[in-house]
Amino acid sequence: MTKLTHFNEQGEVHMVDVGGKAITHRKAVTEGRITMKETTLAHILSGTHKKGDVLGVARIAGIMASKRTADLIPLCHPLALTKVEIIFKIEQQPSAIYCQTTVETSGQTGVEMEALTATQIALLTIYDMCKAVDRGMAINNVRLLKKSGGKSGDWEVK
Repeated sequence: MTKLTHFNEQGEVHMVDVGGKAITHRKAVTEGRITMKETTLAHILSGTHKKGDVLGVARIAGIMASKRTADLIPLCHPLALTKVEIIFKIEQQPSAIYCQTTVETSGQTGVEMEALTATQIALLTIYDMCKAVDRGMAINNVRLLKKSGGKSGDWEVK
């Protein structure tokens, strides 16, 4: 693809017409992580955090966000998602939580934005729930890992 699709011939912003595209199975996988103090990670893992199950709440927030992507990003199409899976992995050195999100649908446009939104919001929720004890947490390396389906076919980060 060599041109931006959200601009028409006159250079005006528009929502891409996907009406003529084939309905295919679409899948996107994204990742990101949040780094934090060792003590913050210990609170999350021990379940002693005052606000409760941090990762459980973050997972639900990410799933909910994926379903609301079109409300947040102006030119995204509303999609009927068939799968949203958020997996957290604990990293000890440095202290961090890795997040990987998989989103799927059968439709006329991809789900990359839904997966990226889910990852970002899940990580932001961890920040929100833990900011009272660690304002220095950092969210980083949020990116698309791979996508499949549609006219452009499969893509994977190298």
